[in-house]
Amino acid sequence: MHSRSSTFRTHRAVTTLAALLAGALALSACSGSDDDKKDNGDKSSGATASTVTLPKLDGAKLEVAAVWTGAEQANFKKVLAEFEKRTGATVTFVPAQDPIINFLGSKIAGGQPPDIALLPQPGAIKQAVDKGWAKPLNAAVQAELAKNYAQGWQDIGKVGGKQYGVYYKAANKSLIWYNAEVFENAGAQEPKTWKDLLTAAQAVYDSGVTPFSVAGADGWPLTDWFENVYLSQAGPEKYDQLAQHKIKWTDPSVKQALTTLAQIWGKQDYLAGGQKGALQTEFPESVTQTFTGGDQPKSAMVYEGDFVQVNIGETEAKVGTDAKVFPFPAVGEKAPVVSGGDAAVILKDSKAAQALATFLASRDAATIQAKLGGYLSPNKNVPISAYPNAVQQKIAKALIASGDDFRFDMSDQAPQAFGGTPGKGEWKDLQDFLKNPGDVAGAQAKLEKDAAAAYGNGG
Repeated sequence: MHSRSSTFRTHRAVTTLAALLAGALALSACSGSDDDKKDNGDKSSGATASTVTLPKLDGAKLEVAAVWTGAEQANFKKVLAEFEKRTGATVTFVPAQDPIINFLGSKIAGGQPPDIALLPQPGAIKQAVDKGWAKPLNAAVQAELAKNYAQGWQDIGKVGGKQYGVYYKAANKSLIWYNAEVFENAGAQEPKTWKDLLTAAQAVYDSGVTPFSVAGADGWPLTDWFENVYLSQAGPEKYDQLAQHKIKWTDPSVKQALTTLAQIWGKQDYLAGGQKGALQTEFPESVTQTFTGGDQPKSAMVYEGDFVQVNIGETEAKVGTDAKVFPFPAVGEKAPVVSGGDAAVILKDSKAAQALATFLASRDAATIQAKLGGYLSPNKNVPISAYPNAVQQKIAKALIASGDDFRFDMSDQAPQAFGGTPGKGEWKDLQDFLKNPGDVAGAQAKLEKDAAAAYGNGG
């Protein structure tokens, strides 16, 4: 299942990100933290000294498949080159098409599976295991994961209690981007709580600018809005239950989250173009209209993940000065961190494949790519200072600080018919709710009906 347009969000969108980020801020952090410098024996290659033991693999050949293109692919190849240098293996990058599960299916049918593939969802890992394609990770990989990853990131790489995935790349989907000039003119502050967010929105509105851009024409940003509110308000355990449809969408916790969302979605004046305009706004435009138009843009704020920077790059706004970011505010006790990501999964078991998975789980591999920009790692031992600018550092810090309380995108965990299909299921039901935010009970009933059909259970 390759659900939602995470293709766009966590793959293609990011291809130009490294280039954009490189010049994004004059404020460029040093390339490594103090302890990073201390153990950096090989400064010339830009690689950190080894924190991971790898076998000698002279003559071994590996293929790694991923849908990454452009700068993202080029940067990942530098990580693979470091593995080659340390082990003597030869690694070939195989460009894959979306959905990658279909691409892998045809490779496997032809008897030529890559050794490792990077899969974009927990559902895709489960599919690869169910089809008998994925091979369990060995003790060395698991030890590296235990050293470098919060338990939550290890667990989403498991199927039936066995470790199959190394989450090499993450997306932080709990961010609100804002037009700095508008905030300054309005005297608005970066909010820490939902109440503060409403206060900032009112200040912006009073200054003559519409507070929010909502990409209602695309269903997936609406699911992400909901997930952030729900995770913070209902808590991680309830979030897991709803993600697995162990509780129904008619649950009071869903009513509370939709009622909260309606405090923004239900205010015609708070949405660029009102509800009708929001439903005609596609994601890229929701970003660009926030950062064009001088001090009178169509909106002051836009919610979405770290990949928003790509779309800001299509405007003249500079990330870090004109375009700033704050973590999604706390609706309940804690601010939410909703994440996406790509996991390395072994399809052809060998000593070399297990060694590469071990390397990808290491601090070393992730630090190389972090320094190159346009990348976020769930590896908690990557120095925050490895990220090339203050915005990337803030995004990475929020992701790592969430520890085990982060949650993987809920609709990416759902059957595709419910969580990943334009004009159907959750996407359509939340678009209908945006159209009519007064009808919370009606929205809940529709969501439950569609979820029950897709999950094949009554909750």
